[in-house]
Amino acid sequence: MRLVIARCSVDYTGRLNAHLPLATRLLVHKGDGSLLVHSDGGSYKPLNWMSPPCALTVEQPDATDVEDGVVERWRVTHAKSGDALLVRIHEVIHDTSHELGVDPGLIKDGVEADLQRLLAEQVSVVGDGLTLVRREYPTAIGPVDLLLRDDDGGTVAIEVKRRGDIDGVEQLTRYLELLNRDPLLAPVSGVFAAQEIKPQARVLATDRGIRCLTLDYDEMKGVDSGAPRLF
Repeated sequence: MRLVIARCSVDYTGRLNAHLPLATRLLVHKGDGSLLVHSDGGSYKPLNWMSPPCALTVEQPDATDVEDGVVERWRVTHAKSGDALLVRIHEVIHDTSHELGVDPGLIKDGVEADLQRLLAEQVSVVGDGLTLVRREYPTAIGPVDLLLRDDDGGTVAIEVKRRGDIDGVEQLTRYLELLNRDPLLAPVSGVFAAQEIKPQARVLATDRGIRCLTLDYDEMKGVDSGAPRLF
């Protein structure tokens, strides 16, 4: 991972256009190729970013950029959509790289882990004709919570959350992009499953062809435990 603190401006072009004027920012270039642009605020969310699959190339500034004080240009291009993130660097304040190694992944809290386990035992909640391939199916960017097969030989990847927000949809989107490159798995469809799904996350998931599934934790626990139910 490379961490650069620089005075820079940023332009995003593609499905939408966005501009960040000149300011001091943190640029995070990860081993998977992604680039995130952070300010000193806004918690964990970057101001702009490019998700993999993408590639970064360093360009020499043109005459206009040189006149404006640009010393280096970074262009990050998405391999599929062609969207591009252009960073014009005016001054590098700090530049360091670190090898982080393989991350063991997020250890889920009790409720989320239980949801994943219960859903693996009750795949009929997702739909008919589905069988479990594996929990925590490994990928290069982390494990997919559940991987299922349908009667037609298609694959279903499921991301399980307690509360589903936009970050969870983005996470599942990255998994789907990677899994669909594997001819033994493709086509792979996605299901975003949570006890509660925020409206913005539902809209984004629907726009990306990802199905949303609201889970009833108490009901699933009742079926699993065999406890008697009145209704």
